[in-house]
Amino acid sequence: MSVRILALVGSLRAGSTNRQLAEAAARLAPEGAEVQLFEGLADIPFYNEDIDVEGDVPAAAAKLREAAKGAQAFLLFSPEYNGTIPAVLKNAIDWLSRPYGDGAFTGKPVAVVGTAFGQYGGVWAQDEARKAVGIAGGKVIEDLKLSIPGSLTRFAETHPADDTEVAAQLAEVVTRLHGHADEAVAA
Repeated sequence: MSVRILALVGSLRAGSTNRQLAEAAARLAPEGAEVQLFEGLADIPFYNEDIDVEGDVPAAAAKLREAAKGAQAFLLFSPEYNGTIPAVLKNAIDWLSRPYGDGAFTGKPVAVVGTAFGQYGGVWAQDEARKAVGIAGGKVIEDLKLSIPGSLTRFAETHPADDTEVAAQLAEVVTRLHGHADEAVAA
């Protein structure tokens, strides 16, 4: 059985370096692991309990929950917007945190990585994402971190998969997350 890792990308931009990083993670996944990029975060309405009604959940949110339900682990890619987590990623975490006590993240391993233009590579946003997903019930793997600074210049002419250093670090993150997911499934 293949371990499915659901990737959520916090940038909606077509040329997003975080999306490129997620694509690289999918290519670098070890045997027995599949990294699936979720498409459609832009279509999900902001979380509102009034519209989170069993049997009548907005289609885009239901699609996210269905994809998450079938995942054994999560890999979040977060740029940094004004020093914090992008709204689209936080919104996905909010939808997946419900129903309370039984959200899609509950007990599943989660890693947060990313790249940003600043000198720290989005560390603040990634820390905020770890905090939010941990509160939402995810088993955040705290030592699985990858923050790549200078995204606009570093990846101006090179895809992250073609950057030897980044590819090696990303492959290690995906391999270790796969190992945590295997352990969780076996338990």
